[in-house]
Amino acid sequence: MMISTKGRYALRVMIDLAEHQSDGYIPLKSIAERQEISEKYLESILKTLVQNKLLSGLRGKGGGYRLTREPDAYSIGAILRLTEGSLAPVSCLQADAVCERAAECRTLPMWQKLDQMINTFFDGISLADLMSRDDPGNDYVI
Repeated sequence: MMISTKGRYALRVMIDLAEHQSDGYIPLKSIAERQEISEKYLESILKTLVQNKLLSGLRGKGGGYRLTREPDAYSIGAILRLTEGSLAPVSCLQADAVCERAAECRTLPMWQKLDQMINTFFDGISLADLMSRDDPGNDYVI
């Protein structure tokens, strides 16, 4: 499994909007500048996020984008599945896949378990979790 730039950039945009949610609607240009992503590429990502109601958009003066929910209500798994289509580690686990060898495949249970682990992992992380800048391992006290 390889997460594309679309998936990685979608996460960066969502974190950016979460960190600036008190500012109201955030213009596309501001997001693009902070995240160093081309406005053109960012438009296509934002369009997908708006169409699927993860964001709301407002046109015109004072317009831009903002989250439709609180950051802790977004799972990273849902964002990645939306932008990537699937997190399946092998093609035979894709939703529309038909494998004639599935009945005798010795590796299928392993791939299914990996798929479950990947989805459980990403579904267990919220956008709010990624907003935290705590460095793990630096929480000791002497």
